[in-house]
Amino acid sequence: MDDQNKNLILATVLSFLVILLWYTLFPPPETQPAPETPAQTQTVGGTAPAATGAAPPATGTGTGTVATTDTAAAEAAAAVAAAPRLPVDTPRLKGSISLLGGRIDDLSLKDYAVSLDKGAPDVRLLAPVGSTELDAAKPYYAVYGWAPAGDLPATAVPGARTEWTVESGARLSPGQPVTLSWDNGAGLVFHRTIAVDDNYLFTVTQRVENRTAAAVRLAPYGIIARHGIPEGQRIYVLHEGVVRMTDGKLEEIKYANLPKLDTDPNEGAPAELQAAAANGWIGFTDKYWMTTLIPADGQAFTSVAKYVPGVDLYQTEARLPVMEVAPGASAEATTMLFAGAKEWETIAHYQNDPGWFDRLLGARADPSRPKVDRFVDSIDWGWYFYLTKPMFRLLHWLHGAIGNMGFAIIALTVIIKLLVFPLARHSYISMARMKELQPEMEKLKELAGEDRQKLQQGMMELYKKNKVNPASGCLPILLQIPIFFSLYKVIYVTIELYHAPFVGWIHDLSAPDPSSILNLFGLLPFATPEPGSLFFMFSLGVLPILLGISMWFQQKLNPAPADPTQQAIFAWMPWIFMFMLGSFASGLVLYWIANNTITFLQQYTIMSMHGKRPDLFGNIRSGFQRKPAGPDGKAKPK
Repeated sequence: MDDQNKNLILATVLSFLVILLWYTLFPPPETQPAPETPAQTQTVGGTAPAATGAAPPATGTGTGTVATTDTAAAEAAAAVAAAPRLPVDTPRLKGSISLLGGRIDDLSLKDYAVSLDKGAPDVRLLAPVGSTELDAAKPYYAVYGWAPAGDLPATAVPGARTEWTVESGARLSPGQPVTLSWDNGAGLVFHRTIAVDDNYLFTVTQRVENRTAAAVRLAPYGIIARHGIPEGQRIYVLHEGVVRMTDGKLEEIKYANLPKLDTDPNEGAPAELQAAAANGWIGFTDKYWMTTLIPADGQAFTSVAKYVPGVDLYQTEARLPVMEVAPGASAEATTMLFAGAKEWETIAHYQNDPGWFDRLLGARADPSRPKVDRFVDSIDWGWYFYLTKPMFRLLHWLHGAIGNMGFAIIALTVIIKLLVFPLARHSYISMARMKELQPEMEKLKELAGEDRQKLQQGMMELYKKNKVNPASGCLPILLQIPIFFSLYKVIYVTIELYHAPFVGWIHDLSAPDPSSILNLFGLLPFATPEPGSLFFMFSLGVLPILLGISMWFQQKLNPAPADPTQQAIFAWMPWIFMFMLGSFASGLVLYWIANNTITFLQQYTIMSMHGKRPDLFGNIRSGFQRKPAGPDGKAKPK
């Protein structure tokens, strides 16, 4: 195999190494199993059951969980359904708050529908226990409360089945908070004020009045509970599960890696605990949506992440320190809840420090907003965050300037290719110079015969004499891999692709190309195969076919190798990748088409500038001409 072909094969393999690893080595996307029937759990000491509100965290005493009967779970679900509610209506959210436990458990996103079909419902983010709606089969909610400490009994604090009364407000809207109250009948009065802004941030202030003759000790907390893993596909390139920040340290925990809380109250396993001295947050993140508990800036707290296997319950908690409330005094604690879409601009609005790159572009923190430490890191930027963040900002700006995300992707690809053009140029020139030395290398092979050492020495002298480095053609490609990996990551994770149109039949860049060769791209009167069916992988759309063609043209810049094995590899590679990437999001396929096309133009131009104009049509014709192989396995000349 000559060095030109070696470099070409290596370049091709390295260029698509990331996709091969994702598609072949890592587990394929899996549809998550249906959730178990939400079973009721109860904390030791008779504290609130998890089926109607996750068990309060332990403060001062150990806490375990025990499963109870399905009948009790059904009764709990019925109680939630029958409880009165307060409506939530903001420019971007709609839903309600249940007075049973004062939980935030019904929330939909007005700006995002589940599909592009006419009349499609809005994305349902939070759902109450016992919901039977298709889009909210798995309960997902936030609850707040107080955990007793010292000698204070559990019945003295409000639990998940406590029915609160409305103290003020009839509807939760921006500028119109609601206040709930509950009197335990023994001298403690609890108040909960809930406010919401124009986007996705709730502010929850919990206050307790001590009207008794003795001091009491108790601790406020917030919980996000999720029954079962959400439906959908998850792949290695994107983190979905628990995400938290603890004093500047980011941690991502997959659902499968959450510590299991033993359901035996006598053998309770500890949950995953992290103490934050001043700043932090914790919650669940999906590809496009997120719910996060955020204590006030400077507030010490303990974040907890755990899984209760008996009831299939995933839970995150923000536990605040124990407070001692003197007789006649009161105490309060304020925390926030983010529940909405992972829009960079919205999340960055709450961050106390925009970061160096955004400051460079003129971004400034908003002093009127809560300060949330490094909140933009809740978006999964990946290993190469120092590349993905600037790329995303550039894509975000291009989208705003152009007004079409598809053309913004193409423009971003062009800009990145121009920035790395010096590397690409150096690589192509090195490969061209290696090709010029090919006749002399063939002479060396004939002179050396079977003497491999002599051949190697001769080649090294030849490289030294002509000042050629055989690795210089591959090194620039290696340097470009992190750049294009980061670009791929940005396009995959950005919510701006969600239901974003491009041109013609492409109405959603976050979904695969809806056209199909099986019905001649809509000319035949039958539908395309559904995802997951046997024929879906053969249902190639226009964009995947264009991807295969762009790779095929890129190959034809060089003559086909003489070796039959190499010929077969090169012949099949474009069409294999065409099928592999056919089910990817249209935005990603569009990126690869743009990347291949620009690479083709760059390589053709550079080779022409150095007197090696590719014989494109000659290479295409030779690819269709079959040459019989000789006894040595090499093609016979015509």
